[in-house]
Amino acid sequence: MATTAKGPTSRNMRLLAQHPLNGFGNCGEGMAIQLTRDRRRVLWIAHESPPKNVTAVDVTDPRQPAVIAQTDLPHDKMRSNSLDVVGNLMVVAYQTQTTGMRPAGFEIFDIEDPVKPRSIAFFDASGPSSRGVHHLWFVDGSYVHMSAGAADFVPRNRRDDQCYRIVDVRILDISDLARPRLVSRWNYQPPYPGFCHTVLPLFERGLLAVSDESIADGGKDWPKLVWIVDVREETKPVPISTCPLPTLKAFVKRGGRFGAHNLHENRPAPGTWTSETVVVGTFFNGGVRAFDISDAFRPQEVAWAVPPAPRKSRAKAIQLNDVFVDDREVLYTVDRLIGGLYIYELRL
Repeated sequence: MATTAKGPTSRNMRLLAQHPLNGFGNCGEGMAIQLTRDRRRVLWIAHESPPKNVTAVDVTDPRQPAVIAQTDLPHDKMRSNSLDVVGNLMVVAYQTQTTGMRPAGFEIFDIEDPVKPRSIAFFDASGPSSRGVHHLWFVDGSYVHMSAGAADFVPRNRRDDQCYRIVDVRILDISDLARPRLVSRWNYQPPYPGFCHTVLPLFERGLLAVSDESIADGGKDWPKLVWIVDVREETKPVPISTCPLPTLKAFVKRGGRFGAHNLHENRPAPGTWTSETVVVGTFFNGGVRAFDISDAFRPQEVAWAVPPAPRKSRAKAIQLNDVFVDDREVLYTVDRLIGGLYIYELRL
């Protein structure tokens, strides 16, 4: 356990390195590992806000991360909040600040040379009621799954302007894809505050880990939890537990948000750590935390880390935004405001 004069800062996670990303430490919800032909490991990071688009960090030696590429956005009224990597292809989501702006959609880059990412295609998701793409998932080299707007999509609620879209990037045409079919729906808002963010399927066990995103400072939207849901009968999802968290009182006055957000997503791709029994997530000022769900009815916290507040952070506390664990059990997590990249050894 790592400690300071103010008490413990981690348990079963050992800090290996921290990198401010050349002063652009405002990181989004997209991280993915590229394994290069010359046996380097490159961590690609999307940015929460302008001016940067993506940053590439050589993490071959996780104790000595080095920025090898950093690109700019087309303009400062947009962000590249999410990305994903398959082989030498990277897909980057573009979301604008207001509807009707461009570019809004996603861009595909050739990253065979990670120092010089090269744009090769763009999918337009702009429209009068669209802000483009908020988040995407790309693991098979063929289909991009995304939460996005569209030219002909008008939301019933202006805060719900993201629908599920699938894009065939082999032909950039979705006309022949079967329409997704609703199997079941689990609606727990109200009484809980909702804002469902990440759904992690644990296929071998018939379970889902489901996180809600905290979006308000000072715990005003508490509780924002990680739920364990039984979906063995997929038409009848049943919540059976939540992952234990410190008390609200312990974090509510630290500054910024406190509550769940992103989960490590078990990407079926080289270089990714996967587990059916351990769930890892970020909790803004509550740091990054790992839970053993071997007994799905009684999740147990087995590791955590809460970095100190980055210098000059307006939240006056860490705001960990996303997490990715590689197949060496090296954990990468990022601050959404200014702190950049934190690299830990996960000791489970």
